[in-house]
Amino acid sequence: MNKNYDQYKTKMEKTISVLKSELSAIRAGRANPQLLEKITVEYYGTPTPINQLANIQVPEARQITIQPWDANIFNDVVKAIQASDLGINPNSDGKVIRLIFPPLTEERRKELTKDVKKIGEQSKVAIRQIRRDAMDNYKKQEKAKEISEDDFKVIEKDIQKLTDEYIEKVDQVVNIKIEEIMEI
Repeated sequence: MNKNYDQYKTKMEKTISVLKSELSAIRAGRANPQLLEKITVEYYGTPTPINQLANIQVPEARQITIQPWDANIFNDVVKAIQASDLGINPNSDGKVIRLIFPPLTEERRKELTKDVKKIGEQSKVAIRQIRRDAMDNYKKQEKAKEISEDDFKVIEKDIQKLTDEYIEKVDQVVNIKIEEIMEI
């Protein structure tokens, strides 16, 4: 009997990684260069992330400075930031772009909290889908008499336990992000 759940564990681990990556792009009142990771600028015909085109620094807790290496794309970077869902208007002096993050309002914090919970829920759905795929796979093995009914019941419990573990990890990641957002 094959009780190796590594492939399902790996998929669930990837789901947690994606969740963390998505949540890192949500602003929690302090400047974080990861907020710019999903913003791209057309550079020689290729959409390129800003962090590959510029020097990005966080001189203060609520400020990010962006200094493009190529002066020709300066205005494109400004336009890309304005077009993004960051909700911040960039200030520039022709050499450096400054993003100043105002403190979050209570209303905005609640909105962000809802977004975080929604992303967490999507991750839970993904984990449950992985469980469903695993169970379908083992059901086929049982029907083909590759594993016994008793083995299937043990596997079913194991897969459920694994699923519960990862659902709990999702909750932990989501709760940490919510605390970060609500922190003043």
